[in-house]
Amino acid sequence: MMADIMETIHLPLGERSYDIVIGAGLVGTLYDLTKDVLKRPRAVIITDENVAALHLNTAVEALKNNDIKVDTITVPAGEGSKSFANFEKVINRLLELEVERKDVVIALGGGVVGDLTGFAAATLRRGIEFIQVPTSLLAQVDSSVGGKTGINTKFGKNLLGAFHQPKKVIIDLEMLDTLPARELRAGYAEVIKYGLIDDLEFFEWLEKKGHLMVSNDADREIQAYAIGHSCRSKARIVAEDEREGGKRALLNLGHTFGHALEAECAYDGTLLHGEAVAIGMVMALDLACKLGLADTREQSRLINHLRSVDMYATGSELTKTFTVDALMKHMAQDKKVEDGKMVFITGAMGKAEVRRDIDASIIRKVLQNSLEAVV
Repeated sequence: MMADIMETIHLPLGERSYDIVIGAGLVGTLYDLTKDVLKRPRAVIITDENVAALHLNTAVEALKNNDIKVDTITVPAGEGSKSFANFEKVINRLLELEVERKDVVIALGGGVVGDLTGFAAATLRRGIEFIQVPTSLLAQVDSSVGGKTGINTKFGKNLLGAFHQPKKVIIDLEMLDTLPARELRAGYAEVIKYGLIDDLEFFEWLEKKGHLMVSNDADREIQAYAIGHSCRSKARIVAEDEREGGKRALLNLGHTFGHALEAECAYDGTLLHGEAVAIGMVMALDLACKLGLADTREQSRLINHLRSVDMYATGSELTKTFTVDALMKHMAQDKKVEDGKMVFITGAMGKAEVRRDIDASIIRKVLQNSLEAVV
């Protein structure tokens, strides 16, 4: 059985280069897609409880039917699994399985599983290879590509991690059919992000077609195009700036604000990452307006598009109550902080830029506006 490949995107990073393969029904042909990476007939699949119930058997059988020895590790679903405790459990289990440097670990899951698996692979025996098989829209268009791995701490999101590129990314569009509607919409926030960074034409396309990605009768061709476009955009930026010394920081649009919201929710599922990013991107446009980089019509345009696909746009829409002081405290721990100063990605639609030295009173006003829906 051969894979139904629709597109292959190459991410050029010298000896760390790899392909992003997009298609339908790819998990069932996992061996065909990974045999060039497997140095030994051995693999360990790491997944979460939800994905395991839906897709793990298919992945395991695809490898076992080709004489690959497969072990599996399953972690609880949800952002809470990106923790010290689960990282230790995964590492200990990999050591118990006597995983060697030439073995490959496969991340079968969303962004949490990908980040946790990647960080385990980066640190085990000073680095082993891993493959990303993202099962959520968010992971397919963002977290599976680019080599960022990590876990959360009580001080904030992704504060422990490493840059560790996968050997391959395998994006199976059929995985989206089993995603809860809320997860699908949350992932869509990261698709919107690519339009807001530097591709207004893509955002305009999303305004017309984006709802077909996340509706009950989602269009496979629309999904394939948007995911491919997002991956090409990220691959282009990562190829220019692998370790976020410059342009790659733009990919954090909305994340400084969003991560603070997530941290205040203690990663308990109240707010999904993509939902937080959506609200954060609206805040980033509000900040741009206050800095004279954009006008309020652009912010309204983004809000209208988010609401057209039933997504949150402001903090006031959430059931949890937030305070400006609490969010400011979380933002001070953001991994992009430089010399004790917060760094923000903001700007007009399609013209994102990095801004530093923004007066705290302006940031507080942006947060207050979102929490009180003054936008």
